[in-house]
Amino acid sequence: MKYKLLLAGKNQVIIDDFFYVMNEEFECVTTSIRGNDVVNHIRYFQPDAFVYCITQENRESITKLITALESVERKKLNLILIGDSASCGEFIQIKPELVSLTLLKPITAGTIKQQITKFLSEKKAEEEAQELLKKAEAEKLQANEPEPLKHVLVIDDDPIMLRLIKEELKEHYNVATAISGKIALNFLQKKKTDLILLDYEMPEENGPAVLEKIRKSEELRNIPVVFLTGINDREKIKQVLSLKPQGYLLKPIEHDKLIQTIQQVIG
Repeated sequence: MKYKLLLAGKNQVIIDDFFYVMNEEFECVTTSIRGNDVVNHIRYFQPDAFVYCITQENRESITKLITALESVERKKLNLILIGDSASCGEFIQIKPELVSLTLLKPITAGTIKQQITKFLSEKKAEEEAQELLKKAEAEKLQANEPEPLKHVLVIDDDPIMLRLIKEELKEHYNVATAISGKIALNFLQKKKTDLILLDYEMPEENGPAVLEKIRKSEELRNIPVVFLTGINDREKIKQVLSLKPQGYLLKPIEHDKLIQTIQQVIG
């Protein structure tokens, strides 16, 4: 792969070497050392490194360039200086932490190519290793997180029954309660549930009527429903099953039977 380099500076000989001698290794673009030019080129070209071919730059120009480079996110900036020891030294004296690599003249194009390629390869390998470490840490955290509890909506006109069932299930599931079918359907318009425990006998609107509305709704029809009923004769149970619920529980409800039934339906 070719590394992308953004080149700037007065040393035209070195800049020409990048285009004519090192063009197979690097994809190069030049910019001025004006702050806006540098920042915009970095933003749009997104180079792997900004190469400052420095020679006889005055301190004011260097300071203005440094101000521009400091506005760029550090993780996007690898600054490479190429020049004589005096010019590079003045830059480093002002802002040493900004410089990633310094190459001092006299230096050949071959050495420049070798040193920049080595630096960027090691940098890329380091970044990839850090990304893998972050990914591994994130996966470890995710693996250690407990799975969110599944949600159960209990619909019953008896407040005591609602409290009892909620108490029975609170360690295993998130539980919401509704004292009528109307309240339950309003709840389901705003929130989701994994299972509905539905009382069969309720005033105004009984369990079968509520189930019929649930099955007619595109959004709700696939929610599993288990009837809660005090009916214990065979014919009534047949009527319950004809509505094709995912199960039914006879009142008074045994704790183990309640948990077992829910686990069979939603886990």
